[in-house]
Amino acid sequence: MLHDSLPFLTLAVLVVAFLYSSVGHAGASGYIAVMTLFSLAPAEIKPTALVLNILVASIGTWQFWRAGHFSWSLFWPFAVLAVPMAFVGGYLNLPTAVFKILVGVVLLFSAARFFWNPSEDRVTGQPSRPVAISLGAGLGLLSGMTGTGGGIFLTPMLLFMRWAKTKNAAAVSALFILVNSAAGLLGNLSSTRRFPEFAIALAVAAILGGAAGSYFGSRRFDHALIKRLLAAVLLVAGFKLIFTA
Repeated sequence: MLHDSLPFLTLAVLVVAFLYSSVGHAGASGYIAVMTLFSLAPAEIKPTALVLNILVASIGTWQFWRAGHFSWSLFWPFAVLAVPMAFVGGYLNLPTAVFKILVGVVLLFSAARFFWNPSEDRVTGQPSRPVAISLGAGLGLLSGMTGTGGGIFLTPMLLFMRWAKTKNAAAVSALFILVNSAAGLLGNLSSTRRFPEFAIALAVAAILGGAAGSYFGSRRFDHALIKRLLAAVLLVAGFKLIFTA
């Protein structure tokens, strides 16, 4: 990565963190999208995204835990195999073309999520343990390979299947992202034994942007407009990855 582009990338991450946190999201897909638009290599994108996930998800986990929205009985079946599979996913270094297509699809899915809202916020039951464990294993592997943490898929699944209410789903997903990102990062570092130095600057930007966005987001922002802007960024980055693979 060129040093002269670092200030612009840092500013972009700060803005993305600010916007995502203002609408209650951690921002994993947004960070990947920004790094993609700056043409970073997959070897730099994945560990950096995982670090940013860990920081933002730690804040979210603590907030939801204190507010009493976390459910251990819902969380652990999804996480029990997700964590080791996230390590495996982080250890794997996919061919560049495969990585771009896979992450591109994830970004397009993330963009679609901003236009979807559950019609009801109620619970009809919880998944059986074998189902939850199997789904968690798949999401853990995907999160480690892409650097997304898996929450971008877990949250809508919990809501669509009516396994959790919105705040409970967000609380479970926050810790799911945290543990998977930590395992994925350990796997990646075990494989590559390298860590991008510029990720430190991006981490500071993400913390500052996330803190400011969460403060102002609940007061005066037009959430619908922000979601559409973020969706546009994800669409551009997703198509760029897929069609330049």
